[in-house]
Amino acid sequence: MDRRKSLKLLATGAVASPLLLDSCKTPTESKIDSTATDFNLDRSPDELLLEKKIIEQGNFFSAHEMKTLTLLVDIIIPADDVSESASKAGVPAFLDFIVRDMPSHQIPMRGGLRWLDMQCMKIFNHSFIDATPSEQLSIVDQIAYPEKAPQSLQQGVSFFTLLRNLTATGFYTTAMGVKDLGYAGNQPNQWNGVPEEVLIMYGIAYTVPVVPSTHVNISFLVLQLMMLISWRAV
Repeated sequence: MDRRKSLKLLATGAVASPLLLDSCKTPTESKIDSTATDFNLDRSPDELLLEKKIIEQGNFFSAHEMKTLTLLVDIIIPADDVSESASKAGVPAFLDFIVRDMPSHQIPMRGGLRWLDMQCMKIFNHSFIDATPSEQLSIVDQIAYPEKAPQSLQQGVSFFTLLRNLTATGFYTTAMGVKDLGYAGNQPNQWNGVPEEVLIMYGIAYTVPVVPSTHVNISFLVLQLMMLISWRAV
């Protein structure tokens, strides 16, 4: 399985789900009025208020950290013939938002970025953003595979695992990412009646042509088949 397929499973499976659930949490001091039913698009008044407060906090990451994150997310999800890279989908901005929405990620993310620069400085004598692409990949390769990484690199491994999860979630919840997944959503199809093999199985046939429909009514489908079977029995 290639990296992009793995990330798709990551974004749509159990690893990303807790993030999506936790990001919907509201502060305990926020009282939700159970009688309030008005929604603005897909946001309740409490959600809009929370989002406004988060945005008003301003950026969490420094300019240097954002440059580092931009390089990292594009290593995790680079551009290919299907879609643009993670940074083009706005993942760095998503990361800055999510650490404000979920403060528990702030220390692991900032600490991980500092660890990355220190590791790069120790090996190449410059920060991650000043490293060559090959040097950057060599650092990432050391922490991208938890089962292969030595114990001495566990802080880097933990950081990169978190970053990869957040990157996959951020990318595959954008229009670009959904298109990359190939998810078409609910689409109208054409109902041409009970399949021929089913009719043959029950020894029945239509007496009048079935007019194709672009909408399937399952109840009608079942009723139609039961009527055909009952007519045959009579």
